[in-house]
Amino acid sequence: MSNNFKTTLLIFLFYFSINSSFSQTINTEKQPLAIILKTIETRFGIRFTYIDKAIQDLYIEAPLNTLSYNDTLTYLEVKSGLDFKIINSRFVAINKPKTSSKKIEQLEEVYLNNYLTSGIEQNKTGEIIVKPNEFGILPGLIEPDILQTIQALPGVLSIDESVSNLNVRGGTHDQNLILWDDIKMYQSGHFFGLISAFNPYLINEVVISKNGTSAIHGDGVSSTIDMQLDNEINANSSFGAGVDLIQADAFAKLKLKDNLELQIAGRRSITDVAETPTYKQYFDRIFQDVEVNNTMQNQEQSLTSNETFYFYDAAAKLLYDISKKDKLRLSFITIFNALDYLENPLENTSIQAKQSQIKQRNIATGLTYNRKWSSTLSSDLKIHYSNYKLDAKNADIINDQILLQKNEVTDNGIAFKTTIDFSENFNWIIGYQYNEIGVSNLEDINNPQFNSNIKKVVETHATFSEFNYTSQNRNTNVKAGARSNYYKPFNLLFIEPRVSVNQKILNYFKVEFLAEFKSQAVTQVIDRQNDFLGIEKRRWVLANNTTNPIVRSTQTSIGLHYNQNKLLVSTSFFTKKVEGITSRSQGFQNQFQNVNAVGQYNINGIDFLINKQFTNVSTWLSYSFSNNKYNFPTLNNGQDFFNNTNISHAITFAGTYSIKNLKLALGVNWRSGKPTTFPNNENPVFDNTIHYNTPNNSNLSSYFRTDFSSTYGFKFSNKIRAKVGLSIWNVFNRKNILNTYYILNQDDSLTTVENKSLGLTPNLNFRVSF
Repeated sequence: MSNNFKTTLLIFLFYFSINSSFSQTINTEKQPLAIILKTIETRFGIRFTYIDKAIQDLYIEAPLNTLSYNDTLTYLEVKSGLDFKIINSRFVAINKPKTSSKKIEQLEEVYLNNYLTSGIEQNKTGEIIVKPNEFGILPGLIEPDILQTIQALPGVLSIDESVSNLNVRGGTHDQNLILWDDIKMYQSGHFFGLISAFNPYLINEVVISKNGTSAIHGDGVSSTIDMQLDNEINANSSFGAGVDLIQADAFAKLKLKDNLELQIAGRRSITDVAETPTYKQYFDRIFQDVEVNNTMQNQEQSLTSNETFYFYDAAAKLLYDISKKDKLRLSFITIFNALDYLENPLENTSIQAKQSQIKQRNIATGLTYNRKWSSTLSSDLKIHYSNYKLDAKNADIINDQILLQKNEVTDNGIAFKTTIDFSENFNWIIGYQYNEIGVSNLEDINNPQFNSNIKKVVETHATFSEFNYTSQNRNTNVKAGARSNYYKPFNLLFIEPRVSVNQKILNYFKVEFLAEFKSQAVTQVIDRQNDFLGIEKRRWVLANNTTNPIVRSTQTSIGLHYNQNKLLVSTSFFTKKVEGITSRSQGFQNQFQNVNAVGQYNINGIDFLINKQFTNVSTWLSYSFSNNKYNFPTLNNGQDFFNNTNISHAITFAGTYSIKNLKLALGVNWRSGKPTTFPNNENPVFDNTIHYNTPNNSNLSSYFRTDFSSTYGFKFSNKIRAKVGLSIWNVFNRKNILNTYYILNQDDSLTTVENKSLGLTPNLNFRVSF
């Protein structure tokens, strides 16, 4: 931890310790109205719409659970002094009492509920909100896997079916800013990318922004995925647990006192205990062409036994309301993946058995202190620490060689934010953020002896300012701001404006304009395709402003949306330019595989969605078009060529059906094949080197997948609820080719390697909550 960070931290802590002395204690017999409303929403399956300012600082006693729906609303009206108006069977509007000089004001923060399915919404600034606790069902998913769920959105896909390789509008995975309770995460997947590493049952909501991101956030030149945990103390404790063919999990939200709550969750794989059909499909998919599987198949030289794989994650959050004006929040998460396998020699040899292993871990913690100075002024102080480690030991039994590899990221920082509410329709957010990121990469080989340990540190000072405006009639929403990023090692200052404008016209139409500038100093690269046993090839590195520049992006989009009678038609045209990328970050497996060049990519595209909802049915058709091309001045004679992630056309047609406690979902996904480079037909090998055609001038076969899922909910008692689910990924067992590359043999012949998608993969789950 640098002296600058320590000094900044001490200043903020001293500042807040003085101000907190003015705090007042909470009436322990009452609860914030916002928390009570959340509980009632869950109990009766309704939604309240209101202006935040209308209920802030309101504390009342929670209504009894024995009260009926109408009696509960009457009780709330009497205790709060507000008007509760039933709009329909699902929505209730909360307004201030009528006066002779003012009409009732109503703010609907959500532009569209049940976007595709329940638990997915679109707000008025164009962001998508995913609420795992309200999640309905999607094809192939029976649990609200965060990073799998967002792939249902137009413009978001994974070119290799991995949540550790999300491609948002043509970007690479490291260009996504993934936040867990305001802490940046450097590991996103379990099972080396097939499952999200974040337990969804502790997450309150996820905010996904592809453009027009808030100036509060830096990094993430392609997208921001902001996972937010509960930040308010719940009215009652709750518990839940579940198990499927891959993992078991449990969570609890424990109300210790009226002003104190502990939230905990844990999850662990069962793959080292039971080899299920789901596990077998996952294992074959991940290890189909890496060293682990190659060793297993190479029976003439050796065999592998005692293979063990497992993962776990654990998370906790402590919520402490010091007073009505002072709140303290402490968050913690740990994520872990491990694979061990023993390589045994053939019998009657003097070669000794050797063990290889790979471990991946991310530990993070954050502390937030909020002070509400008045009804119009509040401040937040946030301190975070995130540490990521990737360790591998690769034992080559034939060549008597041991390779040790390590990649570590340490990210700590502090942020201060002040919010000023000038009125119910206009506020201003200003703040400062300091980050110190250190990245190290180690390689150690015993034969021949070689050692390399490179560590770099980048400090970033950022300021941000943002205005949010909503017109009185709620037809106009503007979010405009700017962020300054000063990268100390390079003395570089970038000013990054951000804007989001949404205008409702002709009652049912909305026009949207989004634009942003962004930059990031930490990226992922691939040095060799067999790094970390070939399972986790990407390693984090820091910019050096020469061979690895700071990545910068510019993006604009224009959208037109129609929403009426449960019919949504949405179209967005976007253009994005990302500069400072390196060829090592793009995963080339052709003539550029061992080249380090600096360039850019430019993408133009369209995201289209039509979603029609009926009483029990939701159907949608989404289509994305993109034209994504690289330009590396030193590659391909300086000529543009297609990006490795360019998917020209992607179509999804899906639907869900719900009747009482039964939910069904079926979906079809089709997309054009990814670009690839074939060896020259006439002269495939020249001078002991593969002779390739023009880069990415061909495409693999198109991708096609059909998914199905079903859940059924029931009750053991009035308090204990349960759910069973069945999902089938790739119902028709389609053998999709995700990637193709070539290996040059000693006799100058070529071996073609094809990475295939998951085959037919079933899964079952059972959950209970109370």
